[in-house]
Amino acid sequence: MIARLRGTYRRLRLGTRLALGLGVLSLVAFAVVGTVLTTSMRHYLAHQQVAQLTLVQDVQAKDAAQHRTVTRQPYYGWYTAVYEVGDGIARLRRPAEVPGDIAEFTALAQERADAGGDLTRTAWVSGEGAYRLRACEVVPGVVLVSAAPMAETEDTMRQLITVQVIAFTIALLALVVLGRILLRRGLQPLSDMARTAHGIASHDLSESAARLPLRADRSGGGPEVEELRTAFNTMLEHIDDSLAVRAEAEQRLRRFVADASHELRTPLMSVRGYADLFQYAAANVPEERDRHLARLRSEAARMGVLLDDLLLLARLDAAEVDAPLRRERHDLADLARQAGDAFRAARPGHPLTVDAGPRALPLSLDPVRVRQVLDNLLANAAVHTPEGTRVSVTARATPGGARVVVADEGPGIGDADQLRVFDRFYRVDKARSRDRGGSGLGLSVARSLVAAHGGTLTVRSSPGATAFVLDLPGRTEDDGSGRG
Repeated sequence: MIARLRGTYRRLRLGTRLALGLGVLSLVAFAVVGTVLTTSMRHYLAHQQVAQLTLVQDVQAKDAAQHRTVTRQPYYGWYTAVYEVGDGIARLRRPAEVPGDIAEFTALAQERADAGGDLTRTAWVSGEGAYRLRACEVVPGVVLVSAAPMAETEDTMRQLITVQVIAFTIALLALVVLGRILLRRGLQPLSDMARTAHGIASHDLSESAARLPLRADRSGGGPEVEELRTAFNTMLEHIDDSLAVRAEAEQRLRRFVADASHELRTPLMSVRGYADLFQYAAANVPEERDRHLARLRSEAARMGVLLDDLLLLARLDAAEVDAPLRRERHDLADLARQAGDAFRAARPGHPLTVDAGPRALPLSLDPVRVRQVLDNLLANAAVHTPEGTRVSVTARATPGGARVVVADEGPGIGDADQLRVFDRFYRVDKARSRDRGGSGLGLSVARSLVAAHGGTLTVRSSPGATAFVLDLPGRTEDDGSGRG
């Protein structure tokens, strides 16, 4: 039975359980208040009755001393008896208006003669009910016993208890009902959060563009509920952001796969076409066969470069323990000069200026990968600018490491393109052929390699000036020099 009640209680809603708990506490409080009030009232009425008996006996004692007995009763239902006490025996004087059962009167008179002080006692008189008795000495050997009925006192106490029970019951019911209503209203924000959670559970989070438009917006409930609501909404915002990041990653992955497939399909089709042409024209002149073989090797080399870039990006994205970097102490200024010399030899139509400063810039870096980044930036400047466009390379020490700026005086990059220029397979000039424009992975590879070194690669561009800024961390010997 107890286990069943306990299970039923646990299935109740929180507001109902709190209201019942409040009712139990109120019941205990009402019981304590009622007990204290009833006890105090009983003591007060008893004290008043004893005081009244004392006052009446002061008058009756004079009457008993003069007439040996008291024949007039002060109130209806009261009794008075005068006893002569001697040799341990109490004898009632007649005439006397006393009930049929006077055993308690006689016993109290004898006890008063032996005690030597006034006595008060509550006794049950057969056929009459409860009485409060008081005995006092009139003269030596004469004891006056007065009796006041307690019926009115008991009636008053019963009425008081009845009023208390009714009032406390009404107050308890009102407290439980109103408390339940107030608690339901106060806990309404929690119910809203529960409905929001159910709504989230029914929301399809498998969609690539899944969002959570649900929020717990109802106010009220106090600081604790407000704190819970804030934490709940913050959690939803975090989930929303995570879903947005995941959706963006999925979109980026799909775009990457589509672009990679498209980039690889072109050289593969070329290889297949030249292979078929070589097969059907195998008996042609040697010069034609050599030209077909050269194109086959060129397309295969292009696919090899593209696959190498994709593999390098995959390894950098995976943050492998054996990241493709072989660091050593190397002079960044010397790397900038080497990249400039190679650029002059390969691109004589673009005047190049290299300013690496008077001092070395030794840093902990992978010289092969950093040189790859510099060559990529210089090649990008040459491909996307017309012949005769000036290009410059500036290398300087910074307080946090070193900076290399590759700038050109070309037409510049639009604001929208600057936001995506480092995206994979993104080309600023959509009409440029792949033979000149590349695969669109160069800047992505460059930024990933710089990030693997702990540095940053950014772009600044306006009409007539474009600059790629490469910052690498580390301590150099020329930390105090100015920036390039």
